[in-house]
Amino acid sequence: MNKRLLTLLSMLLALNGFAQKNESKGKVEVYEQGKGYYYESILKDIHAVNEQLKEKTPFIRFNMDQSGLDLPNDPSLYQTVWCQETESQGNAGTCWSFSTTSFYESEVYRQTGKQVELSEIYTVYWEYVEKARRYIEKRGDSNFDEGSEGNAVARMMNRYGIVPEEMYTGLLHGRQFHTHAKMMEEMRGFLHSMKANNAWNADYGLETIKAIMNHHIGEPPVEFVIEGKTYTPKTYMTDYLKLNPNDFVEILSYKQEPYWQQVEYKVPDNWWHSDEYYNVPLDVFMDAVKNAIKKGYTMSIGGDVSETGFSRETNCAMIPDYDIPSEYINEDARQFRFSNETTTDDHGMHLVGILENYKGTGDDWYLIKDSSSGSRNVGADDPKFGYYFFHEDYIKLKMMGFTIHKDAVNDILKKFN
Repeated sequence: MNKRLLTLLSMLLALNGFAQKNESKGKVEVYEQGKGYYYESILKDIHAVNEQLKEKTPFIRFNMDQSGLDLPNDPSLYQTVWCQETESQGNAGTCWSFSTTSFYESEVYRQTGKQVELSEIYTVYWEYVEKARRYIEKRGDSNFDEGSEGNAVARMMNRYGIVPEEMYTGLLHGRQFHTHAKMMEEMRGFLHSMKANNAWNADYGLETIKAIMNHHIGEPPVEFVIEGKTYTPKTYMTDYLKLNPNDFVEILSYKQEPYWQQVEYKVPDNWWHSDEYYNVPLDVFMDAVKNAIKKGYTMSIGGDVSETGFSRETNCAMIPDYDIPSEYINEDARQFRFSNETTTDDHGMHLVGILENYKGTGDDWYLIKDSSSGSRNVGADDPKFGYYFFHEDYIKLKMMGFTIHKDAVNDILKKFN
């Protein structure tokens, strides 16, 4: 056999191997608008289904076809760390608080053995107050919206403490699901009027913001009784939960800032411009995720969930080969997508488990607890309800950072000045 024929045969074998590996085919799907957990549960509760939605106009979407794939979308397959049951964030843009509060619940259990449910909306309330404060201080030159970052929870806990869920749900008037749209509209309208009239009275402004929230989500408690003892939000955090917000750090990996330095995560939801993110190379980032969850640490993780390989039918998140083959996923591919804004800071979730080397494939999968409506389309009786299952490549390409206890990443932190 001559050299040219051998070369041709090698190329054909390589192409055949790639074709067998490339199981991830795309498909064009027609969806009926108005179906799914968001439309059928959340919007009905908040009375926000309008006539246009009732018509259920179909729309077209291009997705990865995951049918026929052997997928590990059963939470029982995973080595997991304790966490509370999944909870819906409803129609509010507060995933940052739901995911990170869930993370702190797991941390309380890890450190004390106590199983607690903490109020996500208590933190949200004070975050809105601080956003309004910054907006007034900056004369309108600051972002005022529902989104934020995971480290906002520690920031608010340091200032305002935390309370049990039962003491402050943020749900009034028989509501089952959170919705802050009307409340945000009123708060924005008020702040914009301050700007239009150049009337920057901070005390009056913040009292008005609080009054709007008190009407929509209730006034947060200043003290309460747990197990026969009276606590304030601060003493509940320090004395009962034994939580120190300063024990938690943010690990980030993006190439636009120097590695092995603390940097600012430059996204709109980092509205106060925190520059305390520990920026590390991608291989260090991925090792930290795997090593931490194997050692019993969970993390609040955030990134992009808008990709075609993110399925609300299987609840699995994968990177299709038609996007980028696995072997080409590196920090340049990651940064390229962040820079051209195809990777955005969409959503925060709680990473609670790992499945290593699934069926001998060498692939690792991660169990993700989620508060959004998309993870609930499968139905409440399905074990997938409230969870996603992330292939390691999805984290590698699309998840930008995570919040974690400093002890889980001590070896990384030692390398920073």
